[in-house]
Amino acid sequence: MTARHLSRAFAGIFRREALRFVSQKARFVSALVRPLVWLVVFAAGFRAVLGLSIIPPYKTYILYETYVVPGLAGMMLLFHGMQSALSMVHDRETGSMRVLLASPLPRWFVLAARLLASTLVALPMVYAFLIIARFWHMRPPLWGYAAALPAIVLAGLMLGALGLLVSSLIRQIENFAGVMNFVIFPMFFSSTALYPLWRLEEASAVLSGIAAANPFSHAVELIRFALYLQLNTLSLAIVVGCTAVFFAGAVLGYDPGRGLWRGRFVP
Repeated sequence: MTARHLSRAFAGIFRREALRFVSQKARFVSALVRPLVWLVVFAAGFRAVLGLSIIPPYKTYILYETYVVPGLAGMMLLFHGMQSALSMVHDRETGSMRVLLASPLPRWFVLAARLLASTLVALPMVYAFLIIARFWHMRPPLWGYAAALPAIVLAGLMLGALGLLVSSLIRQIENFAGVMNFVIFPMFFSSTALYPLWRLEEASAVLSGIAAANPFSHAVELIRFALYLQLNTLSLAIVVGCTAVFFAGAVLGYDPGRGLWRGRFVP
């Protein structure tokens, strides 16, 4: 299997993911409206309560909207990762994923290509939200948008790999909606997406500990720092490590001859 074959295979997988996303216009609109509702409605109420606060890591007076926008961008990636996992379950049931995994391509490459393609498809959606958010006081340096690109890609890969791992554990598509809610909402609300960690420490030591250990918190912090031309090395290490662990679990999960998933999926 040469590099040319692998590149052509990835191009085909990416094209399929892009066409699927473009054909589902309602998915793009709903993915964009969801964080905007949080930004316009909820952030206004939170800002009225919090007022102007000194929020790390910037050590300057900023509006709550400025802090919460990266968290909402992370929420978009989280929902997108779970929806991509749902499409994996659907493809597995309809048989198209069986054909793909039965090809001469290595199993890990097929899953990695699917994961990377799904993440790249989500980038225009996230950047559209970040540009709209400039009308709500979220105005990082222009170079921050470029600096945030690797952070957004890494966060998307981590959350997409988590979705792949979850999809490998689901037998039927009917069970996936409940699992999505069980994964998305605990990860989102027990993270630093809406409140800084020091604010959570003032409210509850237990909750702050959970947020500090939550991989989604570090995905959000990685994006948040990058938008202001800073690098959070701890979050970077955790995001990369979790991506590797989640993806390794997904590769094992889609191998019908190993471990707890034996016999669940036959390509």
